[in-house]
Amino acid sequence: MGGSTEQGMFAEERKSRIIEFINKNEKATVTQLCDKFDVSRATIRNDLNELDEKGLIKRTHGGAISTQSVNYEMNFVDREILFQGEKEAVARQALQYIREGDCIGLDAGTTTYELAKLLTEFSRLTIVTYDLNIAAFLDSNTEHAVFLAGGEIRKHFHYLTGEAALRTLQDLYLDVLFLAGNGVDAVKGLTTPNLDTARIKKCLIANSRHKVLLADHSKINNVSFTKYADVSEIDVFITDTGADKKSLKAIEEKDVEVVTVEAGN
Repeated sequence: MGGSTEQGMFAEERKSRIIEFINKNEKATVTQLCDKFDVSRATIRNDLNELDEKGLIKRTHGGAISTQSVNYEMNFVDREILFQGEKEAVARQALQYIREGDCIGLDAGTTTYELAKLLTEFSRLTIVTYDLNIAAFLDSNTEHAVFLAGGEIRKHFHYLTGEAALRTLQDLYLDVLFLAGNGVDAVKGLTTPNLDTARIKKCLIANSRHKVLLADHSKINNVSFTKYADVSEIDVFITDTGADKKSLKAIEEKDVEVVTVEAGN
């Protein structure tokens, strides 16, 4: 077995990379994955079986195929373990765009949740969100003023949607909005699998002076079901160094400041 650069990889990180590899190539064999990640066939089989049970890939004889489609969306629990180091690094960089006293918006997502956990470093913020996990963390761990959109809970995703959520958000104006991304493409724009979620994102963008997109490299060149913004509508895009350089250049050409950070830094 080769792939020495993959040696020493933690199990959850390896599973994240397996998903990424399968989604990028649409399929993979056990042998290919053994060679790439330098682990035994039994380890790869166990990983694939676990990922298949969670619906993250589809197991086949001798390997696996991608489950990705334009309306595919992982739930919060499954997304939380993917690219954890990258998400933490992106969230840490995002702090540079927050000033004490700001009114900020936090989109629903696992990267924005990582950012919320870092807001204990501030003492006086006003935070608007429709994400239940973010609101609960901030309520328990900070003295910030937190506004949570009303609405219907989207099952398994831990956030609120619908007309009531939109009514809460449409009259609130933000200094900085931190967006989470399902799909980021220079040509096809910012996309998400859910129509109601897209409406909320559009509302937040319209009411924000400064827009910062947070997304790890796996979201780049992905296209989900519905578009909610052109790439040119955001001001800053923070991602990790695993991102495709050509794709980042195309985004920069849309007059977007692109910032890359290394996981673990």
